[in-house]
Amino acid sequence: MEQAYKNPLRAGLISRKVAEPCTVVVFGATGDLTGRKLMPALFNLSRNGHLPQRFAIVGYARREKSDAEFRKEVAEALREFSRNKPESETEEKDFLSRVFYQQGNFDPAGDYGRLRERVEEIEKTDGLPGNRLFYLATAPEFFTTVTENLKNAGLVHAVAPDKPWSRVIIEKPFGTDLASARELNRHVQSAFDESQIYRIDHYLGKETTQNILAFRFANAIFEPLWSARYIEQVQITVSENLGMEGRRGQYYDTAGALRDMVQNHLFQVLCLIAMEAPASMDAESIRDEKVRLLRAIHPMTVEEVAANTVRGQYGAGSVNGRPVKAYREETAVDPQSVTETFVALRLFVRNWRWAGVPFLVRTGKRLPKKASEVAVIFKQPPHQIFAGSEFQDVRQNTLVIRIQPDEGIALSFEAKQPGLTMKLQNVKMDFRYGSSFGQPTPEAYERLLLDGLLGDATLFTRADEVERAWQIISAVLDSWKQLPPPPFPNYESGTWGPAEADRLVEGLPNGWRRI
Repeated sequence: MEQAYKNPLRAGLISRKVAEPCTVVVFGATGDLTGRKLMPALFNLSRNGHLPQRFAIVGYARREKSDAEFRKEVAEALREFSRNKPESETEEKDFLSRVFYQQGNFDPAGDYGRLRERVEEIEKTDGLPGNRLFYLATAPEFFTTVTENLKNAGLVHAVAPDKPWSRVIIEKPFGTDLASARELNRHVQSAFDESQIYRIDHYLGKETTQNILAFRFANAIFEPLWSARYIEQVQITVSENLGMEGRRGQYYDTAGALRDMVQNHLFQVLCLIAMEAPASMDAESIRDEKVRLLRAIHPMTVEEVAANTVRGQYGAGSVNGRPVKAYREETAVDPQSVTETFVALRLFVRNWRWAGVPFLVRTGKRLPKKASEVAVIFKQPPHQIFAGSEFQDVRQNTLVIRIQPDEGIALSFEAKQPGLTMKLQNVKMDFRYGSSFGQPTPEAYERLLLDGLLGDATLFTRADEVERAWQIISAVLDSWKQLPPPPFPNYESGTWGPAEADRLVEGLPNGWRRI
């Protein structure tokens, strides 16, 4: 039989998403986030063909600076922080030629008028259609001011078919409690339509976090087991071995672990692990299910908070063999601070799928290692035939989703050891992103910036989702004000947090999972 004709030109075609010609305006352009994450992400998107031939990046900040000075800083950032370095001087110059700088304050309305003139001038010169993505990499107190002034200066296009689009990406934290989140939503929605607002959580841009959806809903073997009938508990851990590097203590001492990590990062992971299957993979279907899941987690009473939460603050100790100081001794931290650097919660999802299953969430600073993982721990078989002293080490099946480092998924189960006697041993099936696909994974900000440019809001949080998460967290914060604080510091740096956290896993086999 004659072989079917194949077009050799099609073999090299790669299916990739490419944004429309647009202008990206970054507020807080001289800050650490812009240099370390945003500019490298935009450069990598450009060199991999995800940005169009025509685009512009305008940095906006308060310092006096020329285009040439800003481009030099961007070039240095790319060489230091980008996962792909510019391969040639031509490639670097081509990218930098699309980078501009506009000096201005965040408050005065007049500076936004000058920004509009500069953006319109660049768009006219480069033949850009007027599509604009605004990125707020500023301190949270400027979110309201910037969005309102963008609207008042005429920089924001109204939503209309076949017209230029405007979108805004807002960094965390989005509020500090329920009241402030609602107020911020009100202000931002007065300047932008909800469909134009992209509240970012970089955890959702991580490959392993996104893979939770694929793992759960593209494979038939696990979904029938994904309920209280077979799962005993779920543990979600985000541990950090760092403390308050630089002057981060100035922000952290007003936030704490609960606000900084649980309300956003850990709740996002919890939603993906526990939500029901969406009707489709479109943004609204997924976000609907996440909100429905959060509504099934009831805000706790003072008594429930006392029973189901544990706070900690690190003292002096040693991490990786290096002595470190206590939190209260860190730069810009109140010497009498009662801010928590560790928090553990026991949460319950009150629906049919998860009734009675504890979701154990913990995060902390100055722990022994940096790691993020989800451990789904299954129940023991209903009738244990492998009983007796020779089977004492029979362990529960555990599915571990490693978010960082060594991204991957591992499933542990019991197997018979080779030999003439029936002895069991716990073994693993281990999938690792790095070895399985043989290619580097993109940075989270690359995926999220591209989705913002494409208008895909799947990995961004919606207003009602933010407010529901804060409703749960605010109940804890309000209860803590009525409860006596622990005797801080109450855990040594380099340990896994306060000993009191063990009471949250009382009655469960094996306690907290060792990472």
